[in-house]
Order: sequence, then structure tokens, then C-alpha cells
Amino acid sequence: MLEVRDVSVSFGERQVLNRVSIDVANGEIVALLGPSGSGKSTLLRVIAGLLVPDSGSVALDAVDITTLSTHRRNIGMVFQDEQLFPHRTVAQNIEFGLRMQGWEVARRSRRVTELLSMIGLDQFAGRRVTGLSGGEAKRVALARTLAPSPRIVLLDEPLTGLDRELHDQLANELSHLLRSTATTALIVTHDRDEAAAIADRTVTLADCERRP
Repeated sequence: MLEVRDVSVSFGERQVLNRVSIDVANGEIVALLGPSGSGKSTLLRVIAGLLVPDSGSVALDAVDITTLSTHRRNIGMVFQDEQLFPHRTVAQNIEFGLRMQGWEVARRSRRVTELLSMIGLDQFAGRRVTGLSGGEAKRVALARTLAPSPRIVLLDEPLTGLDRELHDQLANELSHLLRSTATTALIVTHDRDEAAAIADRTVTLADCERRP
């Protein structure tokens, strides 16, 4: 469903991605492993449309989206630092993408209620996100991304900064949520245990690069 072919990216003299290719099938959860600074996040930015590669292509459902603008790709992204809107409530954060897509009010409300239940924060709709714990904020960020039912979700080290017990709990919750919603996902991480807990398949960035 997602096809990345021979993507290369350089910043000045530094080559970050060298002819990287990776496939993610419909409904599959793939973990991309690699050390910090290896280019994993750069690859996600290329797929999301936040960065145009020097060469190579990205296709979704057999359609080339390499130069397509971000908002037209129907791709969701969860960042390391959540990037929630601090002036909005939990419910307003989750419904943001739905509002941008023009969903009518009653339909937005039903979808937000459904997602709050999925992430176990039913009573948090009116709460300001600035008062959330780290784990709660990560749940809200995921719900906001899933709300418009994107074709694929990209997760950039989504469980960074949590203590081990909460990290492991949320890894299991994330795996269950992605599977229960039949969400196709690509998650980048440097944690092999996290990858094993969440993903159907794990690949390393080095394995995806075409070497001379």
C-alpha cells in the first residue's frame, strides 16, 4: 500500500538517506529500527510530504505522491513531542482534523466520543491539554491522528520520555488500538523491545538502503 523507492536526502555535504526503499502492506504495522541520527525521522518527513527528497519516489495505493502537498496525502503523523494545541481542550484537539475536513458538528462529536472511549479518557473531553500527564498527552495525540481515518499513520518515536512501566503499558495499548482500528502504520524507534511489542514486522534502516 505504501511504496518508498530509492529515496535519497542530503543536507549540504551530509547524506542522510541513501536510496532507501520500504513497503508497508495494507493493515500492516511495520517498525523501522535505527540509532538516533540515522535518518529515520527524515524518512517519515519525506513520506508525510514535509520534505521533498533529492531523488526517489513515494507512492500510496499505487499513486505517486512524491510532490503532493502534505494536506492532500491522507497520511497521519504522531510526533515525539505530541504537538498538541495548548489553547484547545482534549476534545477540540481530537476534532481538529475533522473540522478541517468539513465534518458536520454531530458527526464530529460522535467520532470524538468514540476515540475518547478507545483511549480510556472518556471524562477528559473538556480538559485543557496543558494539564495532562505525559501518557495522557500521548494518547490524545494518537486519537487526534486517528480521527480522520488516514490511509497510513506515521509514528516518530511516540513513546519517548516515559518511564519504563508506563512505556510498556502504552506500547501494548498502542498495538491494540492500531489493530482494533485496522490502521496501517509505520513506526520509527531505536527500541527493539518496543518494536516487537507493537509491530507485525521489524526492519532496520540499514537494510532498506541500497549500497554500492
